[in-house]
Amino acid sequence: MQLRNKACLVTGAGSGIGRSTALLMAREGARVAAMSRTVEEVQETVDEIRAAGGEAISTCADVSGEDDMIRGVAEVVAAFGTIDVVFANAGVNGVWAALEDLSAAEWDHTIAINLRGTFLTLKYTIPHLKKQGGAVVINSSVNGTRVFSNSGATAYGATKAAQIAITKMAALELAEHGIRVNAVCPGAIETEIGDNTEKRGTEQLGVPVDFPRGWHPLRGAPGTADQVARAVVFLASDAADHITGTEMWIDGGESLVGIKG
Repeated sequence: MQLRNKACLVTGAGSGIGRSTALLMAREGARVAAMSRTVEEVQETVDEIRAAGGEAISTCADVSGEDDMIRGVAEVVAAFGTIDVVFANAGVNGVWAALEDLSAAEWDHTIAINLRGTFLTLKYTIPHLKKQGGAVVINSSVNGTRVFSNSGATAYGATKAAQIAITKMAALELAEHGIRVNAVCPGAIETEIGDNTEKRGTEQLGVPVDFPRGWHPLRGAPGTADQVARAVVFLASDAADHITGTEMWIDGGESLVGIKG
């Protein structure tokens, strides 16, 4: 029970890594606030936690909307009295295209959710974490941090690189308050994130690379959301109480090969 009685907020908790992490946190004893843009997106997560005897609430917020995040965080604090752990997970792949073919609106959409959303999540939860200390985990990516060969992913990669900068800056800024800030950087993971990805003309971009044995050295296959969730729970727990400002790559060695997937 690594997170017994901890009040944990998970953004983007309706599917994929967010859902798996919310479920695992609950199994580890946490009280979980599952946040998404609509109740429908997270209700199944909340219902599963409650059916297993855990404590969970749903809260609706678009992480890119300031008023939404003010209200959503207030709902969590009203329900749990505090916030001990934040998993800033909500994000989109957005549109992947050549820079000259990417519209300003498409760029802004990815930046708003992935980067502004991370900022607003931290901005409105930090005052509550400061009261007793706690942990923040940001869901970044191998893209923009160790992999730059996924052609057309410039907007996405830029947000993920920026999240690592936020992680390190916030780790120092918040250390005196007993708040640890770390990031996970998943590689290819079997989730539904592809549903919000639009690739346009990317097959003509980049440098052709062929690895006959495949680009997943450790398992020969993409990772799972549960594998990422276990790393998040570790970083959120007291077992990681001397770890801050650190990124953890969860990719089976994929980013060491550094080819496009």
